[in-house]
Amino acid sequence: MQFSPEVLIVIGPLIAAAFAGLLQRQIGDRVAMAITTASIGLSLALSWPIFLDFVWGNAQPHVTELFKFIDVAGFTSTWSARIDSLSAVMLVVVTTVSFLVHVYSWGYMAEDPHRARFFSYLSFFTFAMLALVTANDFLQLFFGWEGVGVASYLLIGFWYQKRSANDAAIKAFITNRVGDFGFALGIMATFVSYHSIQYDTVFAAASAHPDMMFSIGSLHVRAVELVSVLLFIGAMGKSAQFFLHVWLPDAMEGPTPVSALIHAATMVTAGVFMVSRCGDLFHMAPYASGIVTVIGATTALFAATVGLAQNDIKRVVAYSTCSQLGYMFFAAGVGAYNAAMFHLFTHAFFKALLFLGAGSVIHGLHHEQDMRNMGGVRKPMTLTWAMMLIGTLALIGFGIPGIGGFAGFYSKDAIIESAFGSNGIGAQFAFWCGISAALLTSFYSWRLMFMTFEGMYRGVAHGVHDAHGHGEEGPAEPDEHGAARAHDDHHHEAPADGTAPAHESPWVMLVPLIVLAAGAIAAGAVFAPTFLGEHAEAFWRGVMPVHAEHEAMPTWVTWAPLGVTVAGFLGAVLFYLVMPKVPRALAKGPVWAFLYHKWYFDEIYDFIFVKGARAIGDLFWKVGDQKLIDGLGPDGVAASSRFFSGLLRRVQTGFVYHYSFLMLIAAVAFGAYAIFAGIGGVR
Repeated sequence: MQFSPEVLIVIGPLIAAAFAGLLQRQIGDRVAMAITTASIGLSLALSWPIFLDFVWGNAQPHVTELFKFIDVAGFTSTWSARIDSLSAVMLVVVTTVSFLVHVYSWGYMAEDPHRARFFSYLSFFTFAMLALVTANDFLQLFFGWEGVGVASYLLIGFWYQKRSANDAAIKAFITNRVGDFGFALGIMATFVSYHSIQYDTVFAAASAHPDMMFSIGSLHVRAVELVSVLLFIGAMGKSAQFFLHVWLPDAMEGPTPVSALIHAATMVTAGVFMVSRCGDLFHMAPYASGIVTVIGATTALFAATVGLAQNDIKRVVAYSTCSQLGYMFFAAGVGAYNAAMFHLFTHAFFKALLFLGAGSVIHGLHHEQDMRNMGGVRKPMTLTWAMMLIGTLALIGFGIPGIGGFAGFYSKDAIIESAFGSNGIGAQFAFWCGISAALLTSFYSWRLMFMTFEGMYRGVAHGVHDAHGHGEEGPAEPDEHGAARAHDDHHHEAPADGTAPAHESPWVMLVPLIVLAAGAIAAGAVFAPTFLGEHAEAFWRGVMPVHAEHEAMPTWVTWAPLGVTVAGFLGAVLFYLVMPKVPRALAKGPVWAFLYHKWYFDEIYDFIFVKGARAIGDLFWKVGDQKLIDGLGPDGVAASSRFFSGLLRRVQTGFVYHYSFLMLIAAVAFGAYAIFAGIGGVR
């Protein structure tokens, strides 16, 4: 077993998680929190030099083998730490966001009685993701893949006393199992086709035999297409893509730091990383890449439409995550893997900033999450407002072509231009979905800012809720007890000037916001040449296909993202600052209801899968088992025995004349039979 910095990066959080989780009663909460935070801090300190060495061109890709994981009949897996430019990017993303989330949680979870358990789960989550991104074969990848699934289940359901949290955790776990089934089949198909699960061996074999066929009965398909599609099904579940996205908004039931960790750096980005890691396979599979493109583009547009009508501040940010993941996937689908990874990189900063900023607002407003009960927050929480403003500008990709902008400007515009310049399946569809989603993203992002920070406070003191619980944009969301949630028990009277009765968060929560804001501002400009520009070939070093920049891009394509971004801003100003009665009127219509209920996916899935499965179960139980099997089998035989025994029992009356009468009847019958039989014999 070899020990190196990358080994300590991965193993350190696991040791800290075990220490904090198993010995929490002996060491106490603060020691457990300190150990886990320090371990992530050490991983962070070791990760950035590795990444910068690749940026500066000083590092060489290498693999550190630790021990043989499994070796059965030619199926071999070695636990390794693979370090190349792709894994180096993920190391800094995961450790940076995780460390800031750990620090932030010191303040956010200060009053929670189970802090040691929470920090243990966070560290285990980080270990599983680090194991995933440093894997050198598909089995270790699958181990980390399932590890983040288990950790997400524990963290989403952390407040297990709430029924909604338990339901959300189960929903996330089951939905991911659907995708993971396809992912496991993809790994099996990989081994059957290429006789290995080690990355380099598989990619080399696929390149040497691009037209190898995989037979399933009478069906024959190209092995690389089948493997790529099955692997992408796993990514659809883990990264909440269209059809398997339904777990994502419910994951907001976990504490806000969990939302930031899941949505910015770990679980949801695993699918993008996996597709990029397998770029050599997808590059040879045009139909599989087309599926990735269409699903990603559809997700980007779908999630953006749903984000327009959400009132929970965390759900708005959650759907923006779903939409941005769609951008990453259709970038990978059109072959722009480096643009997809660059957007993953920049997205980690501004999305973690937005989630932690939302958590700061929730903390400052005494656990209020409904934006209809906010307003007037900018004055008492000026620093949080400034950080959220930076995150919003980065999310919408604000910037001026040829001059520069926030982090999201560089990566999102590169994705949109790559889709326009591609001839791949679904590329033009993805381009227009990307433009449309950019318009909607700008609108709902500014809607969040205006409803939360501007205007008069709409909570308990200046509320707009009537006796029926109706607010600015429709009925208030019920809590776990079914009551309309207007405010909690900790609300105070608002100041006379209409500002919110809020307070700024402690510095232990604000410092991570400031660090992330710096990344949201500068990460795009600083690292664009490395990920996309003149240094891209040297940086990626053949880890995945690199998409060259399009130099002759039409002017309207270059300026279209900025145009729709400005249009979305002006629309939000018009609707929420100039004419606030308009969205209230629209909230009564069917379109708002359709978007608010997320295209009714939950209701459809509940009808088809939940109620459908229950109906099938009832059919097999009540009809198949009870009526057919038991009815014709043991229950039927027993009933028949009871019936005939009842008839025989009636014959046994106990009266002598009854028995004499029966004997007489029997004698007459026997004599008649003998007479007729004799006559027949004589003849």
